[in-house]
Amino acid sequence: MKRRSFTRTLAHAAAGAALFSTLALSAAGAQAQQGLSSRPIRIVVPFGAGGVADVTARVVAQQLATQLGQPVVIDNKPSAGGIVAADTVAKSAPDGHTLFLMSNGSAVTVSLFNQLPFDMVKDFTPISTLGYFDIGVITDAKSPFRNLGELVSYAKAHPGKLNLGSINVGSTQHLAAELFKTTAGIDAQIVPFNGTPAVVTALRGKQIDAAVEILTPIMGQIHSKAVNLLAVTGEKRSPLLPGVPTAQESGVKGFVASSWNALAAPSKTPPAVIERLNKEIHAAVNHPEVAKKLRELNVQAQASTPEQTARLLQSEIKRWGDVIVQARIPRQ
Repeated sequence: MKRRSFTRTLAHAAAGAALFSTLALSAAGAQAQQGLSSRPIRIVVPFGAGGVADVTARVVAQQLATQLGQPVVIDNKPSAGGIVAADTVAKSAPDGHTLFLMSNGSAVTVSLFNQLPFDMVKDFTPISTLGYFDIGVITDAKSPFRNLGELVSYAKAHPGKLNLGSINVGSTQHLAAELFKTTAGIDAQIVPFNGTPAVVTALRGKQIDAAVEILTPIMGQIHSKAVNLLAVTGEKRSPLLPGVPTAQESGVKGFVASSWNALAAPSKTPPAVIERLNKEIHAAVNHPEVAKKLRELNVQAQASTPEQTARLLQSEIKRWGDVIVQARIPRQ
């Protein structure tokens, strides 16, 4: 009797061990399907430290690290067109641990360079947008142009006389200035500068009449009234500057341009990994503290599905490609 009872106990123990092993394997398999190990996740940023894109990535990365319980680090690799950063990620292992901070600049690169060591559409899988930030048309505080309508009227009455400042040729700001010329139907000279401080200096020194610039780095000058913001170029007014009209409200129909950031992975990253990352990015971007920090940067936090992000990239490639062709900007 005792021997029979002992045998039953062994059998139950063996069955329990087998069940435990099966459950453990299932759990490990589920974790593997979610695709992320405890290794650090690296976000490769194609810009230097301190800019709006870099700070946006860092704010989101900090929240992702908290959610995932593992390090999420920023790796800045600035270069012309963001090519070095993009190439680094395109050639990385497709395991979800190396991500690319994609932007409208990534879309511009496709049409601006003759040859790229990667295909921006085929070699990446977009995961989600992080946020959008506004571009604006600004003048010096003492400028005679008090609104965008007056600036356009002057340009039409004096063809070729209006000087518009922007940063480097091929930048988002430069192409937005080209788009402004086309949609407003004006003949103006676009003067490129090597960075936002140089643009502001030229504006205040009356070397240029107006400038097209991303709002984040000039919010201090706007708030101190050193420069006037005539209009923002997004679909809607900026939440931080609700009294400033959009370009379309100011009469320049079709002049819509905003900058955005997103995260993307190498193209062969498993769908389960993309799904997990998308879920985590949504939670991070929608976190109240993250949204608050981004809002202070004049970034409107907004996540998306992988499919929506892919469509955004493709539409931006076409849009800015058309602007580059119309402006006759030579490929590099």
